[in-house]
Amino acid sequence: MQYLYIGVNECADDVLKHINNELQQLNINKVNYSVNEVNSNGSTSIICSINEDKTSNEKSFQPYNLLTAHVSNALADFILRQYEEKLIGRVINSNYCYFNSAEKQEIMKLALRIIRNDDKNILNSIFQIRRRNIIVRKLLDYFESSNNIILDGFVNFRLKDYIKDLEEIVDKAVDDFLMEREYKEFIRLLRYFVDIQDPKFDVVHIIVAYDGKYVLQDGNGKEITNECIQEFMTEINEGEVNYDDLLVSSLITLAPRKIMIHSTEQFRNKELLETIKNVFSGRVLICTGCDLCRVKLAKGETEK
Repeated sequence: MQYLYIGVNECADDVLKHINNELQQLNINKVNYSVNEVNSNGSTSIICSINEDKTSNEKSFQPYNLLTAHVSNALADFILRQYEEKLIGRVINSNYCYFNSAEKQEIMKLALRIIRNDDKNILNSIFQIRRRNIIVRKLLDYFESSNNIILDGFVNFRLKDYIKDLEEIVDKAVDDFLMEREYKEFIRLLRYFVDIQDPKFDVVHIIVAYDGKYVLQDGNGKEITNECIQEFMTEINEGEVNYDDLLVSSLITLAPRKIMIHSTEQFRNKELLETIKNVFSGRVLICTGCDLCRVKLAKGETEK
């Protein structure tokens, strides 16, 4: 009888469930196997066995290979599910000990978001497959020389390439955290500038022109774009004009009580919309369709 002996310190029921689900595929290949849980001296082990008479070494070799392949797949899935978050926490505490507890929690959330591919990023999907393949390959290599494995020891000492991938993910999460913190500080500073300004207009309308530039109008429908940006244009070379930055700067100077944004679908920079909403919190209204929107859209279609 050939077997694999798997030592499990905790979550034995989950390990057993993963293995049983995976080994059901052996039934398709008519491989006679058994899975047993053994408890001894406070520790739990799982024994996966091939229960087939050996008429020849060649005959028994193939079922055992199938057993190790399926068990490796099951253990890889279990490690990804049960160990990954703990390992990420260990990396954060080890490599980024200078962050406080709340900051570490935020970094953990960002890292798990990457790990779980919440944003449905194709690159993250590829890295998910890569991490799993690393674990499966390491397990298969291990089972070539031993049929006895202690899961905790294997994860801690045999998965250096996998843990290195997790470290890179944590590094990316830290970069995202710092960028997000800088953005929040930037928004807070802009809000301060808006708050100390005396409002120059009750309402300012923002319309996106067909060429991607922004048109500003006051509450009476008078265009105020040129007079708003003139003071900034004198300090900027024509080739360096960033109309997104120019729009935000103009709005901060005007500090209107209300901002009505038209034809939002024309905004090429969607993050700009969020920035305006964040800086002018409670002052921004989104137009769902009016004459101003239709005129600009129609002009754009004509010009095209």
